[in-house]
Parts: sequence; C-alpha cells; structure tokens
Amino acid sequence: MGTDALDPLDRLDLVGRLIAERDCERLIVEFVHRLDLGEPGDVADLFTPDGWWEWAAGDRRIAGREALRAYFAGRPADRLSRRLCTNILVTLTSAATATASTYFTTFRVDGHTGGMLPPRLPVQVGRYEDTFRKVDARWLLAGRELFLDFAGPTERLSPADDRPGA
Repeated sequence: MGTDALDPLDRLDLVGRLIAERDCERLIVEFVHRLDLGEPGDVADLFTPDGWWEWAAGDRRIAGREALRAYFAGRPADRLSRRLCTNILVTLTSAATATASTYFTTFRVDGHTGGMLPPRLPVQVGRYEDTFRKVDARWLLAGRELFLDFAGPTERLSPADDRPGA
C-alpha cells in the first residue's frame, strides 16, 4: 500500500506532531497574553477569517474576524484582567486540524488606573474548547467555545480602591 492511502496523521512524524501541538498551545497562550497585556482587538488575528467565539450558556456567538476584532476591542479601557490557563490538551484530528481543551481562571476589575491591587477572588473559572485549522502553513483558531463553571460580576473599583496597598 502506498503512502497516499495512509491516514494524514500517520504521515506526520513525531516531531511534526509535537510542532503542531506546540503551535496550537502557543495560540492558546498568545490569546490570553494579547487580551490581558496587549491590544485586545488583536486577538482576532489569531482566528481564521470565518472564526467564531461562543458561550455554551446563552445565545452569544461572535463570528468572523472583523466582528471578533470589534468585540474584543470594545473592552473597557480601564479593565485590568489576568487569565491563567492550565491543563492544555491538544489533539490533532488531521494534518491540518486539531482540537484542544483548556482550563482557565480569570481575575478582572474595571476602573483600574494603575498600581498593584490587593488580591481578589477570580470572576470566572471554566474551560475553553477550541478547534484549530492550519491555513497557509499557520495554525489558527477556527472556533472557541467557552464553558463557565463559576462566574460572577466584574468589580468596578472606586478611586479610593485603585491605589497600591488599598
């Protein structure tokens, strides 16, 4: 039997599989890095042009790179957020597609003007279920579904709260 009859995953060598998995893991980490520390609208560049973001509970779905850019760029300018991602499990489903499951915890406040804040409880704990597609030799998010196990409102700081040691 020729190699053309093999499953596309069988044609990937071990190093190719590891690189593909690592590329997908990096997208997951780069997403939260851009959202927390960069320009939030730039996360749209990590999605395919027809990519989507959806919340499992409710009727919230953002589809298309430009709609995603507008959505994420619309975050409050005074929001301070930090996301922790763990237990990232990437599964290649073909040579050009993959899925992943990632646990996340989000710490977030609005009204931040600078400086360190006292510790706070997370406002969200849940998981991302991602699908990836390789486009022009680059792995991108084709879709992300968000599942929340714990969630609460985002605290809005008063000016007196937003100072070091407050």
